Order: sequence, then C-alpha cells, then structure tokens
Amino acid sequence: MTKIEVPADHPRKVSLDVREKLIEGHEKNIVATAGLLAHGRGEAFDYMLGEITSTQAMDACRAAVAAMLLAKHPVISVNGNVCALVPDEIVELSELTRAPLEINLFYYRPEREDAILEALLAAGAKEVLGTHERPSETIPELSSNRRKVDSEGIAKADLVLVPLEDGDRTEALKGIGKFVITIDLNPMSRTAVFSDITIVDNIVRAVPLMVQYAGEMKDWPHEMLDVLVAGFNNRRNLSSEVSLIKAHLTSQIDSKYREDEP
Repeated sequence: MTKIEVPADHPRKVSLDVREKLIEGHEKNIVATAGLLAHGRGEAFDYMLGEITSTQAMDACRAAVAAMLLAKHPVISVNGNVCALVPDEIVELSELTRAPLEINLFYYRPEREDAILEALLAAGAKEVLGTHERPSETIPELSSNRRKVDSEGIAKADLVLVPLEDGDRTEALKGIGKFVITIDLNPMSRTAVFSDITIVDNIVRAVPLMVQYAGEMKDWPHEMLDVLVAGFNNRRNLSSEVSLIKAHLTSQIDSKYREDEP
C-alpha cells in the first residue's frame, strides 16, 4: 500500500500521520487488525480532551517516571501499537529508567512477535524479553494469551508500565502485587481505574514527555522522587480528566452556537 503524504497545512495532519504509522505497522505484521480499531476508540477520547496534554497528564507522567526510577525491577510491556507508534522513544525510556522491554500480545502470532522484536532492535534496544524461546511463567486467573510473561521480566517485576493495555491483565497484575502504570486516553476504562498511575494522554505525546522527565530526574535523590509518587492520587487524577472532557465539550458546543448567532 502506498504511503499517503499528508499536506503540512492539513488540519488533521498529526492524527493522519499517526494513522499512517499504524497502517504501516499493520502491513509489517507489527499491529493486529484489532489494534487499528482500538486506536480509533482512543482517538475519539483524544478529540474530547482537545488533543492536548493536560496539566494533570503532565503530573501523572512525572509521578510515573519517579515510580519507575524508584522501582527495583521495573518492566515496560510492549504490544504492537506501542511498537508502531513510539519505537525509538520507548527504547530510550527503557534505557533511562533501567526498565527492560517485554513483548506481550493478546493477538499472538509468531510473525508478529518476530516483527516487533526486529523493530525494537532496529530502534536500539539491547535486549527484549518475552520472546518464545525465553523462560516464561503465567499470570494466575488470566486465560488470554497475555497470561504468559517472561520469568526475568514481568514475572519478577515490582512495577510494570502497560501502555495501551487491556483491563483484564491490569486487574490481574494488581492481583499479584504489581505497581501498575498505564497510558490510556479513556479515563473511565478498567485499565485506567485499576492502575496505580494512569496517564490520560495520547501515547505519541506521553512517551516523549516521559523521556524528557526521565532525563531530568534520573539523578534526583530518592527523597524527591518519593514525594512525587506519594503525592499522586489516581482517583483525583481521573476525576480531573473527566471534568476536562466535560468542560472541553461544553466549550465546543457554546462556541458553535455563538458562531451561528446573527
């Protein structure tokens, strides 16, 4: 399929460029067909948030990075959409936070695993966990393909970053004592609600921001990082994001009516 070059002045250029990345990832076996649908659902929430990174999301990014830097065994879970959208940035975040990357797929196919592994290595990853030849364990009370985890990765992790996650595994990870961070545009999803820290933002904005913060914070004393994590309240965070959605939608409606007035 020929890649579409979106004109620089197109009002939806950023969104369309992201879609093109996913389409390319689908053609390379990185993204599952269902991943295209999942992205569309997330994009709808991004519209409702105004397609900007809120102050609350920035605070969540800082708290998430602080928690990752404090963790003894942090791990970043990677699926097809993550790999297609932010491969370079997720590798850089992995290096800055000492959190290895682990491939974990709901729609598992060997060729998808191989394609994601190849893309991550091309982006500079030194090691990738979760591949079929590595030792693995299973998450209790989870029946999907995502129950399989690397013995040296998610299985022993004290903290797991699960961007673009499905709620059943987030709940299961919490059930076995993991500290869970997620990136989810829907503040009402099970993933968002069950996680310890939810970054309500588009992953193409959130992960570069986390990389920036990790570069700034990696040498901070533990006491400063502790303050950020202890001061973060996810319930308050999610409530604030829902309020932002309401306020943005109301402002859009009010603006349209004002435009239509004679």
